[in-house]
Amino acid sequence: MPTTRRIVDLLRHGQPDETVTIQGWVRTKREQKEFSFVEVNDGSSLAGLQVVINQDVPEYAETMKRVSTGASVEIAGVLVESPAKGQRVELKAASIAVYGEADPETYPLQKKRHSFEFLRDIGHLRSRTNTLSAVFRVRNAASTAIHQFFQERGFLWVHTPIISASDCEGAGEMFTVTGFDLKKVPLTAEQSVDFSQDFFGKHAYLTVSGQLEAEIMAMAFSNVYTFGPTFRAENSNTSRHLAEFWMVEPEMAFCDLDGDMDLAEAFLKYIFKYVLETCPEDMEFFNQRIDHSVLATADNIITNEFARVTYTEAIALLEKASKSFEYPVEWGLDLQSEHERYLAEEHFKKPTIVTDYPAKIKAFYMRLNDDENTVRAMDILAPKIGEIIGGSQREERLDVLERRIQEQGLDLAEYWWYLDLRRYGTVPHAGFGLGFERLVQFLTGMSNIRDVIPFPRAPLDVEF
Repeated sequence: MPTTRRIVDLLRHGQPDETVTIQGWVRTKREQKEFSFVEVNDGSSLAGLQVVINQDVPEYAETMKRVSTGASVEIAGVLVESPAKGQRVELKAASIAVYGEADPETYPLQKKRHSFEFLRDIGHLRSRTNTLSAVFRVRNAASTAIHQFFQERGFLWVHTPIISASDCEGAGEMFTVTGFDLKKVPLTAEQSVDFSQDFFGKHAYLTVSGQLEAEIMAMAFSNVYTFGPTFRAENSNTSRHLAEFWMVEPEMAFCDLDGDMDLAEAFLKYIFKYVLETCPEDMEFFNQRIDHSVLATADNIITNEFARVTYTEAIALLEKASKSFEYPVEWGLDLQSEHERYLAEEHFKKPTIVTDYPAKIKAFYMRLNDDENTVRAMDILAPKIGEIIGGSQREERLDVLERRIQEQGLDLAEYWWYLDLRRYGTVPHAGFGLGFERLVQFLTGMSNIRDVIPFPRAPLDVEF
């Protein structure tokens, strides 16, 4: 029996007269008087393989009644040169087996364009469409590139916990993890929840970041990275927010902010180059169908040095801008997406790194500058999307870190282990975080973040 071949391999390397077997799902069927055309896709490529099924195929009439869009099939035959435009080869079927039928009256993915809103309602089937399958191939390639980038540089991949007792961001937007019977939650004398009786003996959460744990490992292995799911209980029902998303977070010992920025820039360039080389058809599809600037944006990332500007300089540029912003521009306020996009798209016209933000709007772990007003933070702003990477040099001085934790109203006792890292062999260190779904959006031009993750989690949305 011929070995089953992936369709992407046949489209790229298949030769006439090869005997092959394919397996996949029917995208289209066209019946003629004496034969039928069927396009089969197995998810390995944007294009499917055209199959010609003649009447001499065993049980032709009965089989073709069962073959419809959405049906799963196995087809064996011989590759032949294709007279059709845009494809080298097609498959002349010798036999066809139907694994699973799809009722054409009820199967929701017929050969027409469907809105992304409609496809979100059928999340169990939407991966079979051209756009979503292309998204997830790009997502896979970007994931591979991330691991290759760090592994080539000797980084250790660290699996940080999903259940955590630490609020890394200090924002409080965290999901509680509990073993309590919610009908009988124990209370303290002050009528608050008594977490000392819970499964972990204290208040536990789904993690918002693996950074603090990555710092622990960096203090032993020098260069580490995390790549895993994180969670935010932020009730934002927008095209930019998810309750569950993936984060990439490298952490480097003996590294300052300059080294952090250099690594982040090289990291983005590497990923874009890898995806363009690995998924050329998918990226061309996005450029044609989703956003005509996808390929130009990728080239902008790969070929240009990123602009670098301090927060103070950025505020001055925004104040001088000849356009009005919805949100105020003022030193001490955080940059909004419209400000970030103006800097990257209109002023510098390329990715831009903004550094040295006001201490009051940044997290406690960022290294305080000598001016006592700003911290050694950096954000990378990308055209069309705004902030895509946020990072900083970490505060390695014990006394300053203790002060910063207290200033943000956090309990020093909760961070005893984090402070120990500064007591025992502290070193300058730095890192950054990349929201992976934001990256996939940036790569593909997809406008809604729920369309770049297979199973989006958002307010009132938790199918499967």
